[in-house]
Amino acid sequence: MGEFNKKYNSGERRSFGSKNFDRKPRFDNRNSEHESRNSEQKTEDFIFGLRPVMEAIEAGKTIDKIFVQGGLQGEIYSELKKLLKKYNIRPNTVPVEKLNRFTRKNHQGVVAFISEIPFYKIEDLLPQIFEEGKVPFLLILDRLTDVRNFGAIARTAECVGIDAIVIPDKGAAPINSDAIKTSAGALYNVKICKENNLAHVVDFLQQSGVTVFAATEKAEKMIYDAHFSEPCAIVMGNEETGISKEVMHHADEKIKLPITGKTQSLNVSVACGAILYEAVRQKMVGEL
Repeated sequence: MGEFNKKYNSGERRSFGSKNFDRKPRFDNRNSEHESRNSEQKTEDFIFGLRPVMEAIEAGKTIDKIFVQGGLQGEIYSELKKLLKKYNIRPNTVPVEKLNRFTRKNHQGVVAFISEIPFYKIEDLLPQIFEEGKVPFLLILDRLTDVRNFGAIARTAECVGIDAIVIPDKGAAPINSDAIKTSAGALYNVKICKENNLAHVVDFLQQSGVTVFAATEKAEKMIYDAHFSEPCAIVMGNEETGISKEVMHHADEKIKLPITGKTQSLNVSVACGAILYEAVRQKMVGEL
């Protein structure tokens, strides 16, 4: 829970009836905190060059992120800008040095990262969840940047039956092969909504009858006193700076985990897992 990181550090929805949780849990010895690696994306995750990027967009490839050199001009770039606007893709304007870190080849001022995972819009997805007779159970990750934290959280989220994970279209961890691997493939089975304004998402959810809980060490309420059995969304924040002020301001309730030991920190993916499973417990008890 992003704010947890300062103190706690940093599909198909399943019924919570007992028959869906009578399987013995599977554990393995893979560590969610892998050894640190270079944060740059792997070669197979991105393409570069004006024409190749344009062709990928027109071919229906899912663009995770696109980086454009500041001050880029020209007729072909003008065509790319029109294409980005048409498909509602927001580019990140960066200096050429950043692009050169991705590749030393002739990138022509444009690098795009391709996602194997399709993206959805929450305003389209939420009505479907209600229409299917489900109780919405959502997770919002506010600028979570570590790929392996994201993958580990996605794995837990899919296990507990989260209907969708909402992320911002800028400032979030890339959904690349590392994320998919860390999620143990769970990212193929949970819907990801990429949105350009999380505060607006929170407002939309509230207007739709969904209670939004923000996880922060500044909260007075423990997670055990929150009511997760109704339609709800849980917000976890950035590993260093926590949940943004705007999103925090819009949340219905603030919640926290108890810390009684001398170590005043929990990894964000661990904290998120604890909260999600408390929500699962409440949902299971409510169905008895």
